[in-house]
Amino acid sequence: MTATLSKCLTVLFVVFSFISGAAAQENPMQFLSRANAKVARAASLKNRWEGPVDGPKLQKKKKIIFIASDMSDAGVSGVFAGVREASAAAGWETLPIDCRGRCNQGSAIVSQALDMKADGIILAGVDVGSQAKGMAAAAKAKVPVVGWHASVKNGATDGLFTNITTNPKEVAQVAALYAVVESNNKAGIVIFTDSTNPYLAAKSAAIVETIKQCEGCKLLSIEDVPLIDAYTKMKTVAENLVKRHGSKWTHAIAVNDFYFDLLEVPATAAIIANNKLVGIAAGDGSTTAYKRIRANSLQTGTVPEPLSMHAWQLVDELNRAFSNAEPSGYITAVHLVTGQNIAYDGGQKNMFEPGNDFRTHYQKFWSK
Repeated sequence: MTATLSKCLTVLFVVFSFISGAAAQENPMQFLSRANAKVARAASLKNRWEGPVDGPKLQKKKKIIFIASDMSDAGVSGVFAGVREASAAAGWETLPIDCRGRCNQGSAIVSQALDMKADGIILAGVDVGSQAKGMAAAAKAKVPVVGWHASVKNGATDGLFTNITTNPKEVAQVAALYAVVESNNKAGIVIFTDSTNPYLAAKSAAIVETIKQCEGCKLLSIEDVPLIDAYTKMKTVAENLVKRHGSKWTHAIAVNDFYFDLLEVPATAAIIANNKLVGIAAGDGSTTAYKRIRANSLQTGTVPEPLSMHAWQLVDELNRAFSNAEPSGYITAVHLVTGQNIAYDGGQKNMFEPGNDFRTHYQKFWSK
């Protein structure tokens, strides 16, 4: 476990506690009952609009630089496509800078966007804390920067006009509790995380804290496998886990669906075949995750991101910044996809797209 992950765990064990001191005395059946209730709420239909109902008219002809942590990531590329869709009517030009997983290793990327004459900047999956110099330069140039998973925090933070992210605590709790419910309090769990990303580290910290409340569950291991290195490392990681834990390893909870893509590779799948693993992801709802859940193959659940809806919100937040308005303050609700509800809220397209008609709601006040 790296120092970064250890630090996140120390902080988040306090902040992200699933239960209060009083609730800590509950018996396993009470805990399972509360877990079932929370899972059911997360799995409910998301067909009611809870976002902004008013805002400034959409300004025309802006150049947006979309700084992507890695465009090969399905979540990041999905948001980029959504931003282009949402801003097309206003004639916005959206250009990408693809860090290919290396954004956090240098602080010049925001300055590069400024050199491209950006009117606004989106940090997608890029830790804003690693971009202090660039953020200072953007502030001086009065170029607004909005984030998508650029911080663990929602809203205005670290120089961002606002940051859009599903609450990592809530995402992690739902994924962990679904493992508890699915196993009837008897899971042998391995967690896959990436401590190089604070948002993902926050998820795994909250997963750990939640699993600690399951009296019959066993947390076997926390595997810190950075996503950028996962393709070359997962086979060896899986081999070691099977050697160490054998049949005791029954469940895998990952902070991203991509880990299950790699566990599904034939050579690795053969290693874990006897474990008959149940996989659950605390994000992000990839096409391959939907296919696995529908086929009941390795992965039974994911807590997806509403990528298109987040993209439309990014455009709305930038437009508010251009118009000297306040951020909307909108935070989307956490959603759990399982085999029981996969047909709804965009599932037929292998994505989470809430049935709340979000495009119409934004267009209504953008065109006023």
